[in-house]
Amino acid sequence: KKSKVDLSRSGILAPPGSNPDRDVIFVLGGPGSGKGTQCSRLVADFPGVVHLSAGDLLRAHTKSGTPDGDAVAGMISQGQIVPSSVTIRLLEAAMAQAASETAKKAGGEAAERSGREASSKHRFLVDGFPRNDENRAAYEALTGSDPALVLFFDCPEAVMRRRLLGRGQGRTDDNDETIAKRFRVFVESSVPVVEYYEKKGKVAKIDADRDPEKVYADVKRVFASRTGAAAKQ
Repeated sequence: KKSKVDLSRSGILAPPGSNPDRDVIFVLGGPGSGKGTQCSRLVADFPGVVHLSAGDLLRAHTKSGTPDGDAVAGMISQGQIVPSSVTIRLLEAAMAQAASETAKKAGGEAAERSGREASSKHRFLVDGFPRNDENRAAYEALTGSDPALVLFFDCPEAVMRRRLLGRGQGRTDDNDETIAKRFRVFVESSVPVVEYYEKKGKVAKIDADRDPEKVYADVKRVFASRTGAAAKQ
């Protein structure tokens, strides 16, 4: 039986005031808005950027064979929002792993450093989180901070629906009925999160109903200017 992660001692989702140099970028947008594709390109172009897809982590969890994983699978198949505690626990573990791998690659003294120190060298693209105000409040309570940036991919519902039905990934949540539910959940639960951070000047809105190259040109420019990250030469 696995014990719960003690987030207050993790050094990744840490108490207020910790990890001042760590940049967390929330990546939000409706299903099929192109978030994952654009995040992958940022990782390729900017050193030290780690892409964490909340959806991918949750789907992997559904295949773990644990009761908790089976319960999450049922939620996703119905287009429901997964509780904050589950998503944050999975994100915490993924961030810790990324920090550990960086320390091992550095070798020597760096390999002995804590995950907290290593994690501060990363810019984490958190894709698809927070999905609602509960997620957002939980994140802020645990870290005592706002994200460095919120990338919001703005895309018409008809375009997103066409993309989802045409991508052929065989996911249980890629059928017309469940897609409709996911759209409703996004509008009702996630849009208020975007509006919350927009009032705080944290949101960069990206027009995602364009050629991917044009979308990425904007994403790359905004990411560099708002985070201070330098692209590979």
